[in-house]
Amino acid sequence: MAEQVYYEDIEAGSEIPALVKRPDTRQLVKFAGASGDYYQIHYDKDFALASGLPGVIVHGWLTLSFLGQVLTDWLGEKGTLVKLNGSYRGMNLVHEDIICGGKVTRKYEEDGRQLARVEIWAENPRGEKTVTGQAVVALPSRA
Repeated sequence: MAEQVYYEDIEAGSEIPALVKRPDTRQLVKFAGASGDYYQIHYDKDFALASGLPGVIVHGWLTLSFLGQVLTDWLGEKGTLVKLNGSYRGMNLVHEDIICGGKVTRKYEEDGRQLARVEIWAENPRGEKTVTGQAVVALPSRA
């Protein structure tokens, strides 16, 4: 587990350590079971190719969940993910790296909590951002 991040330790522009995921077909089938999204493009290569896709593609929701993980890994045990949203911009293929990252864009206090707004994204190996989004996190204070 990562070291605890505190509100005083971050500034606008602070980078979040990258998380690299490499989903396989088995993970996609498990995610289909959990989410109820059994569309064949997520597990059947022949169907995906016949549909004009370059191969089996990763569920957008799964990629967004990886962005949630990059945040919660960074926040540590005392931090809280308050809000998460994303927009699907491209495809991630099975058996390819998905590079997840983020950057603090604003820190502020509200209702007695120390908050930060974070820009998040997932990229494929070609450097294309496939999911982009924003999050709000609450961080503990050293005080």
